[in-house]
Amino acid sequence: MKKLFLSALAVLALGFTSCIEDDDTPIIIEEVTNNYNNSGDGEDSDDSCIVKSGGIAIDETWTADNCYILDRKVVVQEGVTLTIEPGTIIKGRAGTGSLSSALIVARGGKIMAEGTASQPIIFTSEADNISIGETAGTNLDENNIGLWGGVIVLGRATCSFSGDVSEVQIEGIAASDTFGLYGPGDAGAIDDDNSGVLKYISIRHGGSLLGEGNEINGLTLGGVGSGTTIDNIEVIANKDDGIEFFGGTVNASNILIWAQGDDALDVDQAYSGTISNAVVVLGDASDHALEIDGPEGSINGTCILQDLTLIGNGDINSEYADYRSNAQAETHNVYAYGFGSGADVELDNDGVATNYNNGLVAFSNWEIVLPAGVTAVEDIFANKATTVVTPGFGSEGTAITLGANTYGANTANLSWTYANTVGGLGF
Repeated sequence: MKKLFLSALAVLALGFTSCIEDDDTPIIIEEVTNNYNNSGDGEDSDDSCIVKSGGIAIDETWTADNCYILDRKVVVQEGVTLTIEPGTIIKGRAGTGSLSSALIVARGGKIMAEGTASQPIIFTSEADNISIGETAGTNLDENNIGLWGGVIVLGRATCSFSGDVSEVQIEGIAASDTFGLYGPGDAGAIDDDNSGVLKYISIRHGGSLLGEGNEINGLTLGGVGSGTTIDNIEVIANKDDGIEFFGGTVNASNILIWAQGDDALDVDQAYSGTISNAVVVLGDASDHALEIDGPEGSINGTCILQDLTLIGNGDINSEYADYRSNAQAETHNVYAYGFGSGADVELDNDGVATNYNNGLVAFSNWEIVLPAGVTAVEDIFANKATTVVTPGFGSEGTAITLGANTYGANTANLSWTYANTVGGLGF
């Protein structure tokens, strides 16, 4: 992986709602200022840290001269705004199940977290020895995954749920915790719903386990509306997905996902926004760069993914993209390299193949550096349907040599990221 990663990068250098029910998630917020040991060497640092747990019931601001520790779930409740200053460091405590730590913005709550390129807002593990004023620690890398939970934002925009129900519980939160509900609810869909701003955010080492097969994503967006800003986000070393979109209409731009344990960008439940200018760098444990699922109920919706650079993990059997479960999406302007010979862009079943034939799944301008042993770019586009034929599937791809791409992400936009500076991407 490291040889592939470095050589590839050298080429790039060129070219709570108001009710919190879980007994493990108290409403009272504990705030403790202390000399917290960041270094892991048994000696106290001078960092002033504030421990947060439970519901945030009134507006508050987290400042860059403190670090903040998430002890279990911290929930920005309905009608409340949490503001986070540029350069602030937030650390999640280790724990699984109901003890998993996460920052959750409930429906009707708002987060105003607007970092800058020089002062990103950093969410990481309590085990990370990063200190106030720094942008990187020294004791963790892209292989340290699942050390805390993640960031979850929930809204009231349109979603397509099984049985056409109006709201469901978000993945990664116990069913008894009503602050985990997302979707329109009885009030009806608000497609321009505004959950705030996430800008210049780095999320690292998350994805702790809630239950079997149910980890928290680095960034989870459930029913988030188009009034919300999601821009310049990186997720590194998350045990589950990098970013997952459950319905909603929010747009996301300037994204970098590195070394996630499952899928980098995952969309579900008729997500209908646009994801643009994104880089995916797969790690040793990664699965798909893209996993695209469609509506689960009668509401349809199409998302657009455009200007993507997908970097594989060599001969490890990960995939470019899997379109499945009634997927309805357009994917344009993709540059992909570094994948193994078994990787493919897959139409998973008859329903998705039919959607492709009907124009509900569309591709254009895919430039792919062929893996060793693959002689035709069309062979990377795999129709796994049992009976449905897809004439022309694969004609969207062009075989190119490494670094000769016309399409893909503008990586210069992501030069601020930890993955670039620590991973040596050369942006």
